[in-house]
Amino acid sequence: MEQVDTVPIADLVDERRHLLDVTYWMLGSAGQAEKAVDETYRRWYNLTERVRLQISDPRSWLAKTAGGICLEQLAQPDRIGTGVLGRRRCPPNSREVEAALEDEVSRVLLTALDSLSPAERAAFVLNDVFGMPPRTVAGIVGRSEPECAELADRARDCLRVHRSRRTTPEQHDAAVQALLRALTAEEQDVVTALLCPDVTAFFDGGGKVRALAKPVHGNRRVADSLLTLLGGRPRTSITTHSVNGRTGLVVRYDQQVAAVISLDIADNHVAQVWVVLNPDKLHMWNQTDGRH
Repeated sequence: MEQVDTVPIADLVDERRHLLDVTYWMLGSAGQAEKAVDETYRRWYNLTERVRLQISDPRSWLAKTAGGICLEQLAQPDRIGTGVLGRRRCPPNSREVEAALEDEVSRVLLTALDSLSPAERAAFVLNDVFGMPPRTVAGIVGRSEPECAELADRARDCLRVHRSRRTTPEQHDAAVQALLRALTAEEQDVVTALLCPDVTAFFDGGGKVRALAKPVHGNRRVADSLLTLLGGRPRTSITTHSVNGRTGLVVRYDQQVAAVISLDIADNHVAQVWVVLNPDKLHMWNQTDGRH
């Protein structure tokens, strides 16, 4: 029987949506993202049919191609940054208010990403935002896996500096202790109040656990995500511990470290949350008795 190159419509829609998400986060502009995705598909159809049929994973090929196009765009010396759009006027208590806030919060992070080099931005977005495997990230960025890991680390450090303001160790510790008490008591309103309105949370599962693939924005949504992840679970405990030189949270399940959370504080509120769930990155924490 002749091979038919047909894909279910749901897969086609999901594939394009995924590419638009990736290119938007890398370029910070919906218009530029659309053009990058169009160019990606143009390159796909410029391949001969024989070559296309030899590609075992078209979605990966498309993602790699889209990433390369974005890197080309980011490297242009005259590229204009994302900037922050003005606030939209919306009627109170409407769905549009929530959508406008989510859009604005996303742009706060996108503006911070403009301070990164193209390679740093790509490594961070592909790894932390979309949780792509290290090999895939390396293929898109054009660097080795260790180099990409270092680029992503540098990007995280840069974003922390961009978002956080100077706080004393005592202020940082007090904010984290307050969050720990609220999470333990499952006090959603208190958790929400302890977070900055434009807080962003990242969940790094490394493709090894079913962690959230995209960042979560806004204090209500981040509070919901943290309480869903950590609250009300038997045999689960949360304690404070030094993480990256400052007080963070360590989550244990049956005495095994299951998550390590670092927090960036601004004006006594949590500005960014970094939840590491990747078992490979937690290996060092579990080498002894689970108490690193």
